[in-house]
Amino acid sequence: METFKDFLDFVLYTHGDIKITIKAVVVLIAVLLGTQIILKFTRIAITRSLEAEGKARFKTVFTFLKYFIFSIVIITSLDASGVQITALLAASTALFVGIGLGMQKLFQDIISGIFILVDRTVTVNDVIEIDKKVGKITEVGLRTTKAITQDEKILVIPNHKFLSEILYNWTQNDVMTRESISVGVAYGTDVDLVKAFLLGIAMQDPAILNEPKPTVFFIDFGDSALKFKLHFYIGDSFHLPEVQSRLRYKVYNTFNENNISIPFPQRDVHVYNSKVE
Repeated sequence: METFKDFLDFVLYTHGDIKITIKAVVVLIAVLLGTQIILKFTRIAITRSLEAEGKARFKTVFTFLKYFIFSIVIITSLDASGVQITALLAASTALFVGIGLGMQKLFQDIISGIFILVDRTVTVNDVIEIDKKVGKITEVGLRTTKAITQDEKILVIPNHKFLSEILYNWTQNDVMTRESISVGVAYGTDVDLVKAFLLGIAMQDPAILNEPKPTVFFIDFGDSALKFKLHFYIGDSFHLPEVQSRLRYKVYNTFNENNISIPFPQRDVHVYNSKVE
């Protein structure tokens, strides 16, 4: 027994007041294994009743909490095993300061990621606009969030941007959004006919919802045109440019077929010849 105790008390590393023994290493390994098992069963028990989206969100936050718990367990275990934690931390102060400064943005992104996951600022399949870029969220991670743009490019967004910059979440309230296109017609055009054509075009498009119904607003008397705006609702705003383009094609062709002129700004230039005597 005495021999085994001597074996556990054997010093593996010593430096000043810092002394690490075999006993400290064994205790640390045992505690880490026990903590890992407890955390694993805790995660399984909690996620069992969650939906798929909730499971993914919890696992991401749980990963960060797991690292934090392991850090506390390591410090506590070493201290209980006789390792002078105060001396060890004091000796590593300069290293920790350097690491902290170098990883400041990383920690900022991680903390932001936790807030995003907890309050659901953005979720998978949300259509967002940030830095004048539009994308559909495909993955919300602890450090970064990934989105696919309308050009089929992957947008990787550091999480701190969601908290430090203005974010437009097009679909947070609902997947349905109200969109519009504008058009101008020549003065003298039958405005009721214009309204009827615009509503008919909108109702025929498969991407536009029947409820709420499309509406047409006579928005202004322009310098060279009567200005109208067609408002409509769609269920997939991520493909809005395709819908708007399709509507504009249809409006242009329909107006041409019915002799409705879409004017453009014109200016009359008068040139006067002055006689030089």
